[in-house]
Amino acid sequence: MARAENAEIIDRFEEFYRTYYRNEIGELAQKYPNEQKSLYVDYDDLYRFDTDLADDFTAQPQQMTEYAEEALRLYDLPVDVKLGQAHVRVHNLQQTTGIRDIRADHVGNLIAVQGIVRKATDVRPKIQNAAFECQRCGTMTRVPQSDGDFQEPHECQGCERQGPFQINFDQSEFVDAQKIRVQESPEGLRGGETPQAIDVHIEDDVTGEVTAGDHVTVTGILRLEQQGNQQEKSPVFDFYMQGRTVTIEDEQFEEMDITEEDKKEIIELSNDPDIYEKMVASMAPSIYGYEEQKLAIIMQLFSGVKKDLPDGSRIRGDLHMLLIGDPGTGKSQMLQYVKKLAPRSVYTSGKGSSSAGLTAAAVRDDFGDGQQWTLEAGALVLADQGIAAVDELDKMRPEDRSAMHEALEQQSISISKAGINATLKSRCSLLGAANPKYGRFDQYEPMGEQIDLEPALISRFDLIFTVTDEPDEEKDSELAEHIINTNYAGELFTHRNEVATSNVSEEEVDNVTEDVVPDIDADLLRKYVAYAKRNCFPTMTEEAKGAIRDFYVDLRAEGQDEDAPVPVTARKLEALVRLSEASARVRLSDTVEQKDAERVIEIVQNSLRDIGVDPETGEFDADIVEAGTSKSQRDRIKNIRGIIKELEEEYEDGAPEDEVFERAEAVGMDRDKAEHEIEKLRRQGEIYEPTQGHLRST
Repeated sequence: MARAENAEIIDRFEEFYRTYYRNEIGELAQKYPNEQKSLYVDYDDLYRFDTDLADDFTAQPQQMTEYAEEALRLYDLPVDVKLGQAHVRVHNLQQTTGIRDIRADHVGNLIAVQGIVRKATDVRPKIQNAAFECQRCGTMTRVPQSDGDFQEPHECQGCERQGPFQINFDQSEFVDAQKIRVQESPEGLRGGETPQAIDVHIEDDVTGEVTAGDHVTVTGILRLEQQGNQQEKSPVFDFYMQGRTVTIEDEQFEEMDITEEDKKEIIELSNDPDIYEKMVASMAPSIYGYEEQKLAIIMQLFSGVKKDLPDGSRIRGDLHMLLIGDPGTGKSQMLQYVKKLAPRSVYTSGKGSSSAGLTAAAVRDDFGDGQQWTLEAGALVLADQGIAAVDELDKMRPEDRSAMHEALEQQSISISKAGINATLKSRCSLLGAANPKYGRFDQYEPMGEQIDLEPALISRFDLIFTVTDEPDEEKDSELAEHIINTNYAGELFTHRNEVATSNVSEEEVDNVTEDVVPDIDADLLRKYVAYAKRNCFPTMTEEAKGAIRDFYVDLRAEGQDEDAPVPVTARKLEALVRLSEASARVRLSDTVEQKDAERVIEIVQNSLRDIGVDPETGEFDADIVEAGTSKSQRDRIKNIRGIIKELEEEYEDGAPEDEVFERAEAVGMDRDKAEHEIEKLRRQGEIYEPTQGHLRST
């Protein structure tokens, strides 16, 4: 009876193939076994053909796969073609299961999970059917191997003795095997949740396709593995998946569920004339002020458009931004809020991040059986197509910071560790926060000198804002009012929720929380950003191009005089284009208009005013950012070195310090500044003191 039933199911599969997959099977027959070994079946097709068959397939995937493969072997093919070991792989299930939602009920079922590949081992041969040769009589004994421990024969089938046996590799059957660890995608998590992961075992032709950092959908059978070791077995089991298909997802934010209702709300919002003000009001409302910085962060969330050029090169669309400020100005809180808002984001902090933790680490652990090295994706890889928020940038070790250079401009991470040579994707925006060199800003020192980061790293940021904390009675009183009200709102809210006898009414809570409630709900804003990045690719109008071109050319024109510094470099021009595209995306507009360009020019001007102005001359100077010293500083250093060189020739013991200061004053340099530059040159080893009070250049 059972056999007749099986035959019936196999017939149904054959009929299904004839109806839906005639061409695909023909193609497989031509390419088998060198180019293609599997027939990929879309679950929707199976469901349309026979709902019961489809339901049975998800409930008993192991059994049904055997029937489906048997049907494929029995399918009418040309005489000389045999599909002996071909697989049938069902994919594209109607719904995916969250990794954290996997339960005991799913064991043995066919499920699909989405996530990011955290680790992947190398592809290794795995024995499926081991042939053991008896060393006494030479009889061959075959033992099929399962996923558990390696099975050896108890006795020889010929002489019935218990060995010794030796594996005969020629007679044994092997299959390629790989193990990957899939972790929940950041966009599927509510802020602050720890992502969970599941291990997936894959075999044969689906191996070797993925690397750490890829976003994937895995369809497979859920299995159990007992915890503990041989001596002490635990009653608790671990889940793992026997992967059937692995699809690399390139689509952004595939886990963001945007309903038709959400879409309507998003489009309605985008038509609001005050959309920019509303966005700014929804960005960290508990932090007072910083409208300019908040608007820039909003634009960073939306980012510009990635351009792929015909010659194969690409221009990044992601915006990088740096906040440098005095302590206690709310930078970290803004970063934390961005982590909550961005659809895909990773937060990390200076001292707690190593270069391997940011890029990728080569690790040797139980995952790869402790024998082989595996790549583990770091923060900048996990933030691919999202935002990486890095706090305390200045506290990181310089060698850890240097790991970010390639990720910022080329948007990839090259790894050469433990014999692994790989390039991982890190198409993310970076939002960094740092303190000035001496803890607080000194308004008389050039900003470039107070930023304790390498010029090569600083120049990669599209926008740099300084957040200073200067006493101002009116501002301080407004800030105090805001902070006290924010705390009071929190107190009332907590009191109402926690105290059973609370006499605080909901109306009272609503009245005081008005200032702290964002105009646009954080959840809707996340969906808005995801929707815009998925559907909106604005192009420039002639007016916008003209406005940006004129602003850039005018700024550069300031650097044409012989003594003038170079005000801005071409990197700033690209930043202007990216920002104006992001500004158009905020409105869900398909064109970048002049008002976008003007809005962006104002932000860039303020950013340049913050850090790109030489405090001595009051002029814009790109070298402050690009090289770390302004033109006036370089001129001073050149003058001082020239004076020391001249005096060295006149005096045997070297240039007397007093004489150096006198000559420096004669060319219009303050004694304080001259002392500062001499001290700096001494620190850099450019000059030394052969005898007290005398200087020589090295």
